Amino acid sequence: MWNLLTLDGFFEGSKSWELDFHKYVWGEELEQFSIDQLRSADMLLFGRVTYDGMARYWRSAKGEVADYMNSLPKVVFSRTLERADWANTKLVKDGLVAEIQELKRQGQGNIFVFGSAVLSNGLVEHGLFDEYRLAVVPVLLGRGKPLFGPNSGRLGLKLLEARPWSNGCVILRYEPVKAP
Repeated sequence: MWNLLTLDGFFEGSKSWELDFHKYVWGEELEQFSIDQLRSADMLLFGRVTYDGMARYWRSAKGEVADYMNSLPKVVFSRTLERADWANTKLVKDGLVAEIQELKRQGQGNIFVFGSAVLSNGLVEHGLFDEYRLAVVPVLLGRGKPLFGPNSGRLGLKLLEARPWSNGCVILRYEPVKAP
């Protein structure tokens, strides 16, 4: 998982794609971090809402991040989407758990989920994340969409890294811990 979230736990504001809080941390450090992550990726996974927004934005964007976003293989999980027409995208309508397990077996590099709170909560529920990477943005929104839903359940995590940046952002990396 890779996500930016506010200090009060929101990954977007009250409205869909209300991401203006990203401006507090976007800059050289986050851009380089994004590029490094994308270089390590075999694939990107999205739910339908995130897929729609990402495809709309990245298709016409320019730069190194855009090049990776457009060229990497992608999978969108949706029961309602009729077709996936962003470059290198596969549409999966059913069998989330089996599909993710197979993708993990096939790959050598990282598979990242960006945004996609509904999809992410399903992956959390089934223990399919190997690592949680979060950029904590130093802002309180007061309201918005939480990254982790109420059905996520309890999950112990082990801190792998906490990296503060000059803009106040903190990158946190965690791995799940098996319950005793």
